[in-house]
Amino acid sequence: MKLFKNYFFVLAVIALFASGCSKDDDLYQDIDVYIAEEGLTGFTKTPQGVYIKFKNEGGAQKPNAGSTVTIHYRGKLTNGKQFDSSFDRGAPASFPLTGLIQGWQVGIPYFGKGGKGTLIIPPTLGYGSRGQGEIPGNAILVFDIELINFQ
Repeated sequence: MKLFKNYFFVLAVIALFASGCSKDDDLYQDIDVYIAEEGLTGFTKTPQGVYIKFKNEGGAQKPNAGSTVTIHYRGKLTNGKQFDSSFDRGAPASFPLTGLIQGWQVGIPYFGKGGKGTLIIPPTLGYGSRGQGEIPGNAILVFDIELINFQ
Protein backbone atom coordinates (compact mmCIF):
# COMPACT_ATOMS: atom_id res chain seq x y z
CA MET A 1 0.00 0.00 0.00
CA LYS A 2 2.85 2.41 0.86
CA LEU A 3 4.47 1.77 -2.53
CA PHE A 4 1.10 2.49 -4.19
CA LYS A 5 0.83 5.89 -2.37
CA ASN A 6 4.43 6.80 -3.27
CA TYR A 7 3.73 5.96 -6.91
CA PHE A 8 0.75 8.33 -7.02
CA PHE A 9 2.73 11.04 -5.21
CA VAL A 10 5.48 10.81 -7.83
CA LEU A 11 2.90 10.92 -10.64
CA ALA A 12 1.26 13.98 -9.06
CA VAL A 13 4.60 15.80 -8.79
CA ILE A 14 5.45 14.96 -12.42
CA ALA A 15 2.03 16.17 -13.58
CA LEU A 16 2.39 19.41 -11.60
CA PHE A 17 5.87 20.01 -12.99
CA ALA A 18 4.80 19.22 -16.54
CA SER A 19 1.78 21.51 -16.38
CA GLY A 20 3.95 24.37 -15.12
CA CYS A 21 6.47 23.87 -17.90
CA SER A 22 3.94 23.48 -20.67
CA LYS A 23 2.25 26.78 -19.78
CA ASP A 24 5.47 28.73 -20.44
CA ASP A 25 6.24 26.57 -23.45
CA ASP A 26 2.76 27.29 -24.85
CA LEU A 27 3.25 31.01 -24.28
CA TYR A 28 6.51 31.10 -26.23
CA GLN A 29 5.01 28.82 -28.86
CA ASP A 30 2.23 31.43 -29.29
CA ILE A 31 4.89 34.08 -29.88
CA ASP A 32 6.74 31.83 -32.33
CA VAL A 33 3.48 31.20 -34.20
CA TYR A 34 2.78 34.96 -34.35
CA ILE A 35 6.27 35.61 -35.74
CA ALA A 36 5.85 32.87 -38.36
CA GLU A 37 2.30 33.86 -39.38
CA GLU A 38 3.33 37.50 -39.80
CA GLY A 39 6.40 36.50 -41.81
CA LEU A 40 8.70 38.24 -39.34
CA THR A 41 12.40 37.40 -39.25
CA GLY A 42 15.49 38.42 -37.34
CA PHE A 43 14.17 38.15 -33.79
CA THR A 44 16.33 36.90 -30.95
CA LYS A 45 15.02 35.89 -27.54
CA THR A 46 16.67 37.25 -24.39
CA PRO A 47 17.26 34.87 -21.47
CA GLN A 48 14.30 36.54 -19.73
CA GLY A 49 11.96 35.85 -22.67
CA VAL A 50 11.70 39.16 -24.55
CA TYR A 51 12.01 38.88 -28.33
CA ILE A 52 14.07 41.66 -29.94
CA LYS A 53 14.65 42.67 -33.53
CA PHE A 54 17.02 45.54 -34.26
CA LYS A 55 16.62 47.91 -37.17
CA ASN A 56 19.54 49.83 -35.68
CA GLU A 57 21.22 48.99 -32.36
CA GLY A 58 22.17 52.63 -31.74
CA GLY A 59 25.27 53.93 -29.98
CA ALA A 60 27.67 51.93 -27.87
CA GLN A 61 26.47 53.33 -24.54
CA LYS A 62 23.30 51.68 -23.26
CA PRO A 63 20.84 52.69 -20.54
CA ASN A 64 20.82 50.79 -17.27
CA ALA A 65 18.12 50.02 -14.72
CA GLY A 66 18.53 53.46 -13.10
CA SER A 67 18.23 55.40 -16.37
CA THR A 68 15.42 57.65 -17.47
CA VAL A 69 14.72 56.93 -21.12
CA THR A 70 13.24 59.20 -23.78
CA ILE A 71 11.58 56.99 -26.31
CA HIS A 72 9.23 56.98 -29.25
CA TYR A 73 7.04 53.89 -29.33
CA ARG A 74 4.02 52.24 -30.84
CA GLY A 75 2.32 49.46 -28.88
CA LYS A 76 -0.02 46.94 -30.42
CA LEU A 77 -1.50 43.53 -29.79
CA THR A 78 -0.77 40.50 -31.96
CA ASN A 79 -4.13 41.02 -33.69
CA GLY A 80 -2.76 44.36 -34.96
CA LYS A 81 -4.86 46.58 -32.68
CA GLN A 82 -2.80 49.59 -31.61
CA PHE A 83 -3.26 50.58 -27.96
CA ASP A 84 -0.76 53.44 -27.61
CA SER A 85 1.64 55.52 -29.70
CA SER A 86 3.94 58.42 -28.93
CA PHE A 87 4.43 58.69 -32.70
CA ASP A 88 0.73 59.52 -33.09
CA ARG A 89 1.00 62.13 -30.32
CA GLY A 90 3.96 63.69 -32.15
CA ALA A 91 6.30 63.68 -29.15
CA PRO A 92 8.50 61.07 -27.49
CA ALA A 93 7.83 60.13 -23.87
CA SER A 94 10.29 60.04 -20.96
CA PHE A 95 10.09 57.42 -18.22
CA PRO A 96 12.31 56.08 -15.45
CA LEU A 97 13.13 52.59 -16.69
CA THR A 98 12.31 51.10 -13.28
CA GLY A 99 8.72 52.38 -13.60
CA LEU A 100 8.01 50.45 -16.80
CA ILE A 101 6.78 46.92 -17.44
CA GLN A 102 9.43 44.25 -17.02
CA GLY A 103 9.58 43.59 -20.76
CA TRP A 104 10.77 47.16 -21.35
CA GLN A 105 13.17 46.94 -18.40
CA VAL A 106 14.68 43.88 -20.08
CA GLY A 107 14.53 45.00 -23.73
CA ILE A 108 15.35 48.72 -23.74
CA PRO A 109 18.91 48.30 -22.31
CA TYR A 110 19.84 46.30 -25.42
CA PHE A 111 19.52 49.53 -27.45
CA GLY A 112 21.92 52.47 -27.52
CA LYS A 113 21.00 56.08 -28.16
CA GLY A 114 19.32 56.28 -31.58
CA GLY A 115 18.53 52.57 -31.58
CA LYS A 116 15.38 51.36 -33.29
CA GLY A 117 13.65 48.03 -33.31
CA THR A 118 10.79 45.85 -32.15
CA LEU A 119 10.12 44.13 -28.84
CA ILE A 120 7.68 41.26 -28.46
CA ILE A 121 6.82 40.88 -24.80
CA PRO A 122 5.11 37.85 -23.24
CA PRO A 123 2.30 38.54 -20.76
CA THR A 124 4.47 37.45 -17.84
CA LEU A 125 6.73 40.45 -18.55
CA GLY A 126 3.87 42.76 -19.57
CA TYR A 127 0.53 43.22 -17.82
CA GLY A 128 -0.03 39.56 -16.96
CA SER A 129 -3.51 38.20 -16.42
CA ARG A 130 -4.90 41.54 -15.17
CA GLY A 131 -4.39 43.50 -18.40
CA GLN A 132 -4.38 47.30 -18.49
CA GLY A 133 -6.92 49.62 -20.12
CA GLU A 134 -7.41 48.43 -23.72
CA ILE A 135 -4.89 45.62 -23.17
CA PRO A 136 -6.66 42.37 -22.26
CA GLY A 137 -5.27 39.94 -19.71
CA ASN A 138 -2.56 37.56 -20.91
CA ALA A 139 -1.86 39.67 -24.01
CA ILE A 140 1.38 39.41 -25.95
CA LEU A 141 2.61 42.97 -26.56
CA VAL A 142 4.42 44.21 -29.66
CA PHE A 143 6.32 47.51 -29.46
CA ASP A 144 8.12 49.39 -32.21
CA ILE A 145 10.60 51.58 -30.38
CA GLU A 146 13.18 54.29 -30.95
CA LEU A 147 15.46 55.17 -28.07
CA ILE A 148 15.94 58.92 -28.46
CA ASN A 149 18.05 59.51 -25.36
CA PHE A 150 18.69 58.40 -21.79
CA GLN A 151 20.17 59.81 -18.61
